[in-house]
Amino acid sequence: MIRDYYNRNALDEKLRGAPRPPGANHLAIGYRQAVAMVLAVAGEGDSVERLLSSATEFAVRFSAPGEWLVVSENDTPEGLQRRLDALCSGQAHIVDQSEARVLFRLSGPSTRRILAKGIGLDLHPKAFATGASANALCGHIAVNLARTGEDAFELIAPRSFAESLFDDLMTMGREYDLAAAFAA
Repeated sequence: MIRDYYNRNALDEKLRGAPRPPGANHLAIGYRQAVAMVLAVAGEGDSVERLLSSATEFAVRFSAPGEWLVVSENDTPEGLQRRLDALCSGQAHIVDQSEARVLFRLSGPSTRRILAKGIGLDLHPKAFATGASANALCGHIAVNLARTGEDAFELIAPRSFAESLFDDLMTMGREYDLAAAFAA
C-alpha cells in the first residue's frame, strides 16, 4: 500500500477531536509548513549565511557550521526549494525536510521553566536571545530549538520522534497547565 505522509501529520492520533482553545501556556503543532535543509558548498558558508539572513519571507535556523533549517508558512515544499535554489544559486544544496520534520511552537509565561525540565541549555534572554537557535537534546530527542519571542520557542524534531517529544513536552508542562492543538 502506498501512503502519502504529507497529508497525515505524525500527531493526528494524539490531537484528534475538537480543537482546544489555547491556554496561557500553549503547544501549537505545525501542520502544513515547508521545511528545507540548506547545506553550503565547501568554502561558501559565509556567503550562504549572508544570503539567507537577507531573506525575510522565511525563518532561518542555524543547525551547524554551513547548515541551516529554513521554515516557511507560505510556501509549498516545492516552492520553498525553488526559492532557495534561486537565492543560493549553486552555493548550497537544498534538501526538502517537510515530511521528515515536525514543528512544535511553545508559548506562554512558563515556557522557559517547561523547557528547562528537558533541555540542558541556558534559556535566559541574555544567554539565548530572540532569533537564536541551537541543536539540543530534549530528553533523549535531538531537536533544533529556536527562540522566536520573549516567551516563545520553536522545536523542530524528526517525524519519527514527534509522538515521543509531544508526550515529553506535555508531561513537562503538566504543572503549568500546558494545552496543545494544531496551529491555525
